[in-house]
Amino acid sequence: MTGADLVARAEALAPVLAERANEAASLRRLPDATIVAFQEAGFFRMLQPSRWGGYEVHPKVFFDVQRIVAAACPSSAWVLGVVGVHSWQLALFAEQAQEDVWGDDRSVLISSSYAPTGKVERADGGYLVSGRWSFSSGCDHCQWAFLGGFVPPESESAPPDMRTFLLPRSDYRIEDNWHTAALTATGSKDVVVERAFVPEHHTHRLIDGYKRNSPGNALNTAPLYRLPFGQIFVRSVSTSAIGAAEGALHVFTEEARRKIGASDGAKVALDPATQIVCARASSAIDEARALLYRNFDEMMGLAERGEDIPIDRRVRFRYDSSN
Repeated sequence: MTGADLVARAEALAPVLAERANEAASLRRLPDATIVAFQEAGFFRMLQPSRWGGYEVHPKVFFDVQRIVAAACPSSAWVLGVVGVHSWQLALFAEQAQEDVWGDDRSVLISSSYAPTGKVERADGGYLVSGRWSFSSGCDHCQWAFLGGFVPPESESAPPDMRTFLLPRSDYRIEDNWHTAALTATGSKDVVVERAFVPEHHTHRLIDGYKRNSPGNALNTAPLYRLPFGQIFVRSVSTSAIGAAEGALHVFTEEARRKIGASDGAKVALDPATQIVCARASSAIDEARALLYRNFDEMMGLAERGEDIPIDRRVRFRYDSSN
């Protein structure tokens, strides 16, 4: 499976997703057929380790696929990006956690909610986790969840220990409270947990991800898994906006080609003001896409050479992702 193959599959699937957008909005989640199509296309395996049947693609391929999908259906792209990136993080967990999730079924999906809104208590061999986490996009289609939380410090002088906790579907319930005017089909509902036990190996320390020194790095040694935690995650969200803008511009220009001005009977597409608006929008989209590519080319180049990614460059990359 090459990057070109994956991009071609996204382009072929885009018209189907556009036709399915109204159905998805009425369901307030993605239709099962869309998840099946993503699975069959291999989209959820793009960032999955090869030892677990994944493709370990360059991040640009992952984001290109997401961008193409977003131009057709932003909600579909949002779920694809958010759920798809979780294979990358699971690759950073301890080997036993990867075995627990992918051992019997390598197509298993994970949703998430990283805000540390729940309660974590220490217990023998792990932690007891309770609480409510909001905005777990795509959770209806997932069998596991990543939930954020702070581990209680062992001493007053100990620094905060933010972690991701991995829980199976049997340890939480989904509360159907997603009623919105936008991104309706993302199904970003609440996840509720009542004192579930999470073993130590089902946790991932945020600081390990930022330092690029996670337990899974000893197993999954590809440069892809040497990227800093925050960089790939923010782009799994913001890239949908680039694709949505591309889709909106395409719809506008197609409509402008057909529309005739009521005042002068001229084609709207030939109006200088319309052309300026389209040119400016196209330029802004091109700039956002070029920054995405440039930044990940630089990061992957450093990771491939085994070099560090300087903090000042990481800050700039994060800024670019939100600009």
